Amino acid sequence: MENSTEITAFILLGLTDDPSLQVPLLLVFLFIYIITLVGNGGMMVIIYSDSHLHTPMYFFLSNLSFVDLGYSSAVAPKVVAALQSGNKAISYNGCAAQLFFFVGFATVECYLLASMAYDRHAAICRPLHYTSTMTTGVCVLLTTGSYVCGFLNASIHTADTFRLSFCDSNEINHFFCDIPPLLALSCSNTHISKLVVFCVVGFNVFFTLLVILISYLFISMTIQRIRSAEGRKKAFSTCGSHLTAVSIFYGSVIFMYLQPGSSQSMDMGKTASVFYTVVIPMLNPFIYSLRNKEVKNALWKILNKLYPQSLGVRRK
Repeated sequence: MENSTEITAFILLGLTDDPSLQVPLLLVFLFIYIITLVGNGGMMVIIYSDSHLHTPMYFFLSNLSFVDLGYSSAVAPKVVAALQSGNKAISYNGCAAQLFFFVGFATVECYLLASMAYDRHAAICRPLHYTSTMTTGVCVLLTTGSYVCGFLNASIHTADTFRLSFCDSNEINHFFCDIPPLLALSCSNTHISKLVVFCVVGFNVFFTLLVILISYLFISMTIQRIRSAEGRKKAFSTCGSHLTAVSIFYGSVIFMYLQPGSSQSMDMGKTASVFYTVVIPMLNPFIYSLRNKEVKNALWKILNKLYPQSLGVRRK
């Protein structure tokens, strides 16, 4: 087995080498990361503090917020630091750790999205049996399984990627340590590693996507049987936010990991990576809360407790 002892650090080339774009990119990434911290942290606080939100759907949503914080924090701080200081170096162990936590949390998100689809299926298709189906034990089991699958997957990819040798160059054509650019950099035979990526990522993506599609197939069949237009609209509105998050997340992941590698696709992959590393974690709290009256009411209660004099008058 080859051992990559030749290189002790890597250079992350980033999104662009244009000096005039470094400051704008710094401001954009910093702004997005701050919004991600506030949005996802706020979502967890809101769900924890309001007993009305202690339901399976919000249990999964609070875990989704934690996961979004996790894989965004694995990437964004290093990007911001590199843009601010101009130091694009990352240690060998730091690169391995970044890859491990990013892949781990991103895979957990796949399984959480599938669990949320199953939860919506149980709520809409079997409403009378919902409380007996989505028990606390079932929710904990699904969530624990998501984390186990996520970090088992991360262990496989990290071990497989960093068994390779990196001897010709230490410049990674990306803004963080991801699998495709690391494989492109290696001077070892990467055929097996690429096959591992395609098979393992393919299994995780298509298994969880299959669960989501089957769940929504039954949901759509149930909604079609609802006679009133208002009832159909209400049932579909509970799924709209989840479908939006699923479409953006899976679209960018499939584009990045399940296509043939090339110089052009690697550059295009950077753009896709921006979406699922920093943009999606920022958007998810807004996707799940903007049309959600329960979250809005819980937020209002918290704000009213913090600022009773200024907000009490405006409360409807």
